[in-house]
Amino acid sequence: MFEDPQGPIERFEWGRFQIEGTVHTEDGEGVGKDICILHGEVLPWEARHGHRLKPAMLEIVLDEDIDVLVIGAGVYGRIKVPIRTIKAAEDAGIGRVIIEKSEDACEAYNALAQAGEKVALLAHGTC
Repeated sequence: MFEDPQGPIERFEWGRFQIEGTVHTEDGEGVGKDICILHGEVLPWEARHGHRLKPAMLEIVLDEDIDVLVIGAGVYGRIKVPIRTIKAAEDAGIGRVIIEKSEDACEAYNALAQAGEKVALLAHGTC
């Protein structure tokens, strides 16, 4: 479990993100268990399917003005991110890609957002 009252992600646990007071869950509350935070807005990450992240699954962030992409690879880190997927982000001008288990990804995202970085998060809320 992750908690940070400073936010923007205030809490994360299996299948449940609390972001700026709004809960997003695997049961359909909010945008769901797979999320994207882009320019401060929480969006559903609908492109993610399976446990291998393909370049097309990053499309939601590739044409955006961000310097860092944080990927939450699931509670147990089951999402695999191939080199070609990282390269697709780099080719789109994203300077840094951070891949962590989702709990650690939430912490990294918050730290970067609080520091004023242009950062986006793609996070899987379960496995």
